[in-house]
Amino acid sequence: MNRILLVSLLLAAALLQAATVPAAPPQIAATGHLLMDYHSGAILAENNAGKRLEPASLTKIMTAYTVFKELEEGNITLNDQVLVSKKAWKTPGSRMFIEVGKQVSVDELIRGMIIASGNDACVALAEHVAGSEEAFAALMNKHVLELAMENTHFTNSTGLPDPNHYTTPQDILKVTRAMIKEYPQFYPLYATKEYTYNGITQKNRNRLLWQDASVDGVKTGHTEAAGYCLVTSAKRDNMRLLSVVMGTSSDEARARESQTLLNFGFRFFQTHRLFSAGQALKSPRIWKGESDNLDLGLEEDLHVTIPRGSYSKLKARIRVKDAIMAPVSQGQVLGSIVLEHDGEIVKEAPLVALRSVREGGIIHNLVDNVLMIFQ
Repeated sequence: MNRILLVSLLLAAALLQAATVPAAPPQIAATGHLLMDYHSGAILAENNAGKRLEPASLTKIMTAYTVFKELEEGNITLNDQVLVSKKAWKTPGSRMFIEVGKQVSVDELIRGMIIASGNDACVALAEHVAGSEEAFAALMNKHVLELAMENTHFTNSTGLPDPNHYTTPQDILKVTRAMIKEYPQFYPLYATKEYTYNGITQKNRNRLLWQDASVDGVKTGHTEAAGYCLVTSAKRDNMRLLSVVMGTSSDEARARESQTLLNFGFRFFQTHRLFSAGQALKSPRIWKGESDNLDLGLEEDLHVTIPRGSYSKLKARIRVKDAIMAPVSQGQVLGSIVLEHDGEIVKEAPLVALRSVREGGIIHNLVDNVLMIFQ
């Protein structure tokens, strides 16, 4: 065999093997960090992910989520005119420059909060939603419980320092993931590069929006105590990654460390959508029902994130409850699907009834009683 050809083949084989074995996660110069796949929830890199840290303006991800909830429930509208209080106007830190006694729409305040990171906008929204910032913080903490953010507590809408105001890298990505999933109509605001209000134009502080075309959010944060923080979301092909760095040393550092995490994730991992929600994956026998079989499937699309080039090592096993008896309600859990990669369980998801099945008639049930004896 030609020596050059042989070397080329050996090199290609080595690269293929390397693609299935991720490099060690990068060292990140931050107090805490986390890299997660958005669709599968797989953790690809982390350090101090569960450590309680000051979030600074990362808080505004939950502030926005809470406002979006209120809009969804019809308690407020985008066209509502909000009277700016003296407290909102005087709130220190970054601002969108609203004026006391003037009226500003909820829509404008949301843009000022997300793009310009306006603390004044946050307080104005909080007071409009709940009457006071303290009452609004209680709503925020209600959503903390709903999202299982186990090491998070908020005392204000802005992220200004407070001993009882804290979160973790893991928790802040929980609300980020929920916000993107539940409110896609608002998410494009996080990619907006600048915002003009009252004749003043401010640039989005997330410098990765200019440096990486795949980045479309999410939020920066900075106080002297918290350091420089950044939650980032980026999509390349069909894969979206979420990263957070907290407690970096500078604006440049938070962008650099976030980019390092994203590049690592996209280079060494790949996310596959294996099954769709509502797809029948198994049709087991159902006893004493108006029909003999019942389709089981997933309530949500099933994604898995694995090392690139290792799809052949992925296997799926389905477990179904023994002797399924009618009646069965749609959505009732009756089994599970287990995903194994290279012999290790990487994910398990519940299988649910895709429709309801009522109890059968007397004759049908008598026949099933006999058949069950032989089964």
